[in-house]
Amino acid sequence: MERRVVITGMGVVSPVGNDMDTFWESMVSGKSGISHISDPKLQDYDCKIAGEVRDFDAAPYFSNHKDARRADRFAQLAMGASKMAMTDSGIDVSKVDLDRFGCMVGSGIGGLDTLETQHRNLLEKSPSRVSPFTIPMMIANISSGMVSMEYDLRGPNMCIVTACATSNHNIGEAWRIIKFGDADVFLAGGSEATICPMGLAGFGNMKALSMRNDEPEKASRPFDVGRDGFVMGEGAGVMVIEELEHAKKRGARIYAEITGYGISADAYHLTSPHLEGDGARRCMEMAIKHAGISPEDVDYVNAHGTSTGLGDVCETKAIKRVFGDYAKDGLIVSSTKSMTGHLLGAAGGVELAVCVKAIEEGIIPPTINLDEPDPECDLDYVPHTAREVKVKRALTNSFGFGGHNASILVEEFTS
Repeated sequence: MERRVVITGMGVVSPVGNDMDTFWESMVSGKSGISHISDPKLQDYDCKIAGEVRDFDAAPYFSNHKDARRADRFAQLAMGASKMAMTDSGIDVSKVDLDRFGCMVGSGIGGLDTLETQHRNLLEKSPSRVSPFTIPMMIANISSGMVSMEYDLRGPNMCIVTACATSNHNIGEAWRIIKFGDADVFLAGGSEATICPMGLAGFGNMKALSMRNDEPEKASRPFDVGRDGFVMGEGAGVMVIEELEHAKKRGARIYAEITGYGISADAYHLTSPHLEGDGARRCMEMAIKHAGISPEDVDYVNAHGTSTGLGDVCETKAIKRVFGDYAKDGLIVSSTKSMTGHLLGAAGGVELAVCVKAIEEGIIPPTINLDEPDPECDLDYVPHTAREVKVKRALTNSFGFGGHNASILVEEFTS
């Protein structure tokens, strides 16, 4: 018998809200989370804007407050989103088989700020001044390890690192493991916190970041002719995904069902997408094939839509190749990165939550700042204002440096 996989809990920490209700309200209202960077150390950089998570206290999300202090910010955000998802799911860990409860909460970069700070201690002070917690704080897999220890989750535990596709790959592979029968429940998603000197300088010097410093709220403008790069964001998005009968047995609330997952490689360039969106096309096609539906059955695509000159055009081309005439005659697309900025390894988890809420509430968040669409970006991107529309199926895209592509298809749950 086919094992179906459903979403039963969601947790989000983001530049527009540190809980699901605030986050979703911001999405629907078209609120931007982009502002001038608050860290005084970053005031002299060319790019002075980012999507920061504000007013987040990690301590309440850790059983041991010392562990919170010994965790890099990306792991703190991951723990926050994971605990929110667990609480939202209503799951009682004392009543489930923890040997079959997995955890895959990844990060595209990991503890970059920790690495940078401790390297400075090494060079400017002495080797003895490097923290003994340096390695466990900076490695990208530590959030998945810490979350599993918090709940004694002894099932499959991994951390897939695929840049901006990280969350979708972790959720998608967890979905695959459940379907294969090796686990019943997973905490899955991703987190990122790279608004630090090395992150800002690294992305800035490769000319990837927006320099619209005088208008932070208008800087992230996917598909707009005036876009000049992405805006770095931070945050975490984590899901509780669960085998259907397991969820039913415990009386869980079911948000939606994951029915498709697509993966591919561009095999083209370190940082640029394939010019015709070939990898993105194959990725979306695989997710749709897994779901056993036609392209015309998809109501909404939450685009990768980063606000980069090449990326937005290539994704638009890929969507047209997958959906044909329907791409311009029925399909609805939007990029919520216009509000959050690009959360890198956390993007997919946060944007899957958008898709689930769109199905649940019948509202598609807008692409804000889309004042003058690029002629090569000519789809229905829901400019400026959210749209009330019935959404039965939604597809979310995440594409990462290295040519890594991942799409997840989620649909309204029906028994």
